[in-house]
Amino acid sequence: MRALMDHGFTMFGQFVSYAEFIGQVFALVVVYLAQRRTLWTWPVQLVSVTLLFVVYMSAHLGGTAARQVVIALITVYGWWAWTRRRDPVFGVVVRKGTLWERLAVVAVFVVGTTGFALALTALDASRAPWPDAAIFVGTVLAFALQGLGLVEFWLVWLVVDAIGVPLQLDAGLYFSAAVYSVFAVLVVRGWIDWNREAKRAALAATR
Repeated sequence: MRALMDHGFTMFGQFVSYAEFIGQVFALVVVYLAQRRTLWTWPVQLVSVTLLFVVYMSAHLGGTAARQVVIALITVYGWWAWTRRRDPVFGVVVRKGTLWERLAVVAVFVVGTTGFALALTALDASRAPWPDAAIFVGTVLAFALQGLGLVEFWLVWLVVDAIGVPLQLDAGLYFSAAVYSVFAVLVVRGWIDWNREAKRAALAATR
C-alpha cells in the first residue's frame, strides 16, 4: 500500500498517487456496475474504499477517510441484501421510496451532517469539517439506500458530487475532483435507468 501512495504520475500539475488513481477508477466502475444492478458492484467497491481510506488519511480529510470504513461495512450488507433480492431477468429488484422514506433521508442528512461536522471541528480532524461531514453522511445514506434498492440513492449521490468537487480541488486532489465530475454524469444516467426499472417493476406487481 505504501508503494501505491509513494508512486504515481503528474496530472494538472499535481502528483496523483497510484492509490488515488486506482481507487477512484474503481469507484467509477462501481457506479457503472450499480447502474446495471450486478453483484460485482460490491467486491469492486471494497477494493476502492480500502485504497481511498489511505489517500484521504494522507490528505488530512478525516471525515472522508472515516466514510470509507462505514462504506466497507455497508458494502458487506449491500452484497448480502442484493443476493436475497434478485430479479431473475433484470438484476436486483428496485423501487421508489415512499414520501416518508424521502423525508427521513433529508432529516438524516441534515442532522447527521450537523452532528458530524461539530465532531470533526472539536477533534480538529478535518481541514473542511462541514463539506467533509456532508460527504460522509451523504455517502453513507447513498450506499444504504442502494443496498435497499431505492431509486433515490442516485439523487443523494448528486448532492455528494456537488459538494465533493470543490472540496477535492481545495485539498489538491485534482484527479479525484475530475472523477467526481464524471460521477455526476454517470449518476444521472443511473437514476434514469433505475427509475425506468422501478416503474416496470411496479407495473408488473399490479398485474
